[in-house]
Amino acid sequence: MTTISDHILKVRDVHYAYHTAGVATPVLHGIDLELRRGEFVIIMGPSGCGKTTLLNIIGLMMPARSGTVELDGAEVSSLDDAGRASVRRNKLGFVFQRFNLLPVLTVEQNVSLALRLRGDQLDGQAIRILERVGLADKRHSKPNALSVGEQQRAAIARAVVRRPALLLADEPTGSLDSRNAQSVLDLLRELNASDGVTTLMITHNEHLADRADRVLFMHDGRFA
Repeated sequence: MTTISDHILKVRDVHYAYHTAGVATPVLHGIDLELRRGEFVIIMGPSGCGKTTLLNIIGLMMPARSGTVELDGAEVSSLDDAGRASVRRNKLGFVFQRFNLLPVLTVEQNVSLALRLRGDQLDGQAIRILERVGLADKRHSKPNALSVGEQQRAAIARAVVRRPALLLADEPTGSLDSRNAQSVLDLLRELNASDGVTTLMITHNEHLADRADRVLFMHDGRFA
């Protein structure tokens, strides 16, 4: 039977509404979600249904209006700004549709920056992860010298070099053609299987859904 310690993430009764000119537009309606350690879970649903809002709340980018988020056994949704930043640095990895690589830094420097921000000693982790994602030979290149598929691989390397408890991926294949999309998903699944990187991914690509351990469908701010 699954125990509490088996879960890396617990989301309880999360609500959210955007406010514009004093008018509230509800987006999330009492979301509950649990992820077991080592799971690879995909969320699908139409644009505007609340998928990215939920991911931003789990990633502590924005606070829920109500409800709680528990990560790795600790309630994190009520932390102050410094506490939330610490959790993002130490527990979470992020991969986005737009790669968000710093153009003035090399690939290796982009990956190493994630370690520097946490105060880690640089002892070759960046090179090792770049070898694993097939970019060791591009480590001295700037992002604009890479293909879009290579840029996303570099972004994934940066996200997982710190060994996050949870990897959040928001449409990581949205800017890629079908071949590169499949290659990126293969990489994410390899890291999930070999390193146990728990992954929560948003995608519109139904062809990728059969690679997940679970697929959750969201509609109008609720799981169907």
